[in-house]
Formats: sequence, C-alpha cells, structure tokens
Amino acid sequence: MKQSNNPLHGITLEALLNQLVAEYGWSTLGQQIDIRCFTHDPSIASSLKFLRRTPWARERVESLYVHMLLHKQQNSQ
Repeated sequence: MKQSNNPLHGITLEALLNQLVAEYGWSTLGQQIDIRCFTHDPSIASSLKFLRRTPWARERVESLYVHMLLHKQQNSQ
C-alpha cells in the first residue's frame, strides 16, 4: 500500500497535536473541536491520553490537521 499521499503517514499524534496548538492555540482548538481536554486546563499530556483512548475525538483532530495542511498548501501557491 502506497502512503505518499497520506498526510498523516509518519507523523505521531504528539507531533500533530503540537502543530495544531502552535497554529491555533488551545482556545481555538476548543472552539473547533468541543472536547473537554481542549477547554478545561488543557495540556499536551492529558490531551494525548484522551485522544489515544477515544477514536472519534482522534478522528476529529486528525481531520482538522489535514484541513490545516491543505489550507497552508493552498495559501503557499
């Protein structure tokens, strides 16, 4: 299976989350994806723990990450 077109291939959940926090900040992340680990005393560690145990939340975070990458790619062209 070829993974070259998969933007999530080779990136860890921690790296993905760090990039989202750097791009949007916790406040905006909490508005984009309404989950408690982003809105109440957020931290990378607690968010990773929740996202690793909660598939639907992880899917939303991964989707936002892909959207961010596509948006950056469109703006750079």
